[in-house]
Amino acid sequence: MPCQATAQPAGEASTHGTATPVPSEMVVPGRGLSRPSCQRLTAAAVGLGGEGHWPSATTALEHKPPLSLRRGLDGAEETGLRQAAAPANADEVPIPECPPAVPQREAAPSPAPPQLLLRGGAGGPGPGFAACGRCAAMANLLTRQVTAARRLLLFPAPSPGSAATRRSSYALPTALVRRGGLVGGRWVEIPAAFPVQDPASGEELGRVADCGPAEARAAVRAAHEAGAAWGRLPAKERSVRLRGWYELMMENKEELARIITAENGKPLKEAQGEILYSASFLEWFAEEARRVYGDVIPASANDRRILVLKQPVGVAAIITPWNFPSAMITRKVGAALAAGCTVVVKPAEDTPLSALALGELANQAGIPAGVYNVVPCSRQQTAAVGEVLCTDPLVAKISFTGSTATGKILLKHAAGTVKRVSMELGGHAPFIVFDSANVDRAVAGALASKYRNSGQTCVCTNRFLVQKGIHDKFVEKFAKAIERELHVGSGFDAKTTQGPLINEKAVEKVERHINDAVSQGASIVTGGKRHSLGKNFFEPTLLSNVTTKMLCTQEETFGPLAPVIKFETEAEAIAIANAANVGLAGYFYSQDPAQIWRVAEQLEVGMVGVNEGIVSSVESPFGGVKQSGLGREGSKYGIDEYLEIKYVCFGGL
Repeated sequence: MPCQATAQPAGEASTHGTATPVPSEMVVPGRGLSRPSCQRLTAAAVGLGGEGHWPSATTALEHKPPLSLRRGLDGAEETGLRQAAAPANADEVPIPECPPAVPQREAAPSPAPPQLLLRGGAGGPGPGFAACGRCAAMANLLTRQVTAARRLLLFPAPSPGSAATRRSSYALPTALVRRGGLVGGRWVEIPAAFPVQDPASGEELGRVADCGPAEARAAVRAAHEAGAAWGRLPAKERSVRLRGWYELMMENKEELARIITAENGKPLKEAQGEILYSASFLEWFAEEARRVYGDVIPASANDRRILVLKQPVGVAAIITPWNFPSAMITRKVGAALAAGCTVVVKPAEDTPLSALALGELANQAGIPAGVYNVVPCSRQQTAAVGEVLCTDPLVAKISFTGSTATGKILLKHAAGTVKRVSMELGGHAPFIVFDSANVDRAVAGALASKYRNSGQTCVCTNRFLVQKGIHDKFVEKFAKAIERELHVGSGFDAKTTQGPLINEKAVEKVERHINDAVSQGASIVTGGKRHSLGKNFFEPTLLSNVTTKMLCTQEETFGPLAPVIKFETEAEAIAIANAANVGLAGYFYSQDPAQIWRVAEQLEVGMVGVNEGIVSSVESPFGGVKQSGLGREGSKYGIDEYLEIKYVCFGGL
């Protein structure tokens, strides 16, 4: 007989917070569309409650999110929380008669469940539904046309029509592109907006909400209000939700990579690599969440016990750069959320779309409202928003990646309320090639270390120091490798290895460094000028006869320029390498074991690559010394940046 439950009218919120069990699922014949029936429209479909229960809006944090949900598409894998899907012509899909209602014990009736609204990208809210029989909700799910952006939420989603779109043959994935800020689980759109441009073509990808101090303060309050419940969740619960976020990133890796290439310009293959790297931090810290151990210390008195607890610091403000618009967020946010902190992310004005796409997936993964907030803003608003995040007393922690100059400004702001601070600042990495090195391996390492992301990474080599006996051979082979292996072009072109620089200002800096070096006697071996493709494209450049008096050896270029300095002794190379006031990464190539130990220990940097040109990995602590920053990210040490140590003394025992 048909189910006796009736639909709860939209707009009538439940006053009950208890969960009501519901049971099984059905598949539309011939469609491969897995959907809940009235016998078990599980809370997994919403991504908030435990299996077989409806959570309330106020107690959602008490319930587990799903580990998996059928995607509803033929042949699709069953991993990760997925968007609801329906056939193109949903009106023709027959809805089977409901199975018999579940017999109820003769007891006091269960309280009505809270209202849950089915919201779509363009269709607006659907009806609410009650807990026992779910027929109206099931019919609503099947009869409404579902766009790629459809989700089941406890808050409204923006319509796909409002998403930024790319005016080119490489359309952005509208299911993940958002243009509003994300505050307290809601997409906030304001009248002011700023353009996001494709650095390759100069085209406008779309306009994004230009959040200001008011939106920043609202995001901080939302994070603070969500913090207590999130911090009290068992570590396993936080782990499960981070894992779900990771799974969604992996399922959407191609779409996320396209967003990076569109707004950042890096080659699509590099963008795909960044998404894998980015997702790995969510996976890693999902596991580390369960390994935040305290301690028991032997006391000097028999009637006392000494305990050490580790607790979340509170709201963390996350300020990230444009060169890794996804990975720099997850490396910080993964650790923060695992520790029990909530976050407000201020992405770079050049690349806000990646941060917002991560917010969309966080919502889908069941990360509770207010735990992950995003306040994009223009360059004009950046200083004011940054000051709010660094001075608001509700913010307990600042994590920043960017220039040393900006880091010093943020440190001054944070000092007023004595906030915890971790910073990954500028680099000026040396790359030393000793006479004992394998030249071919050194050239391969130099190519990777210098020209990844067109030289726009903080750990890119900025100074090549090559010993006299091997210098000419190295320069010759390096030049040939550059001309053979590197191809400048649009990031969406499969053969491209070098995309555009981020903007005109970046190109001008590379030109200034080259002109200064040449004016002082340096020689252009290859490259040396803007590429014919457009104003933001620059030829990969190699300079020889470089001295330490030239500008390119005194400050970070952040572009595709490789200056080579000839040296004679190991001591000379160490002195040149350590002359900088920053010390993020350093590299050297040698086959002399004793020399390897000497140089690795003497280089004044936070990370050393020995016969390696790429050192970053999720398992390794990332950070620098001197003016390259404070603290470490990634690895088992990364989560400590978001934890406070509390000493508890039990007496009178």
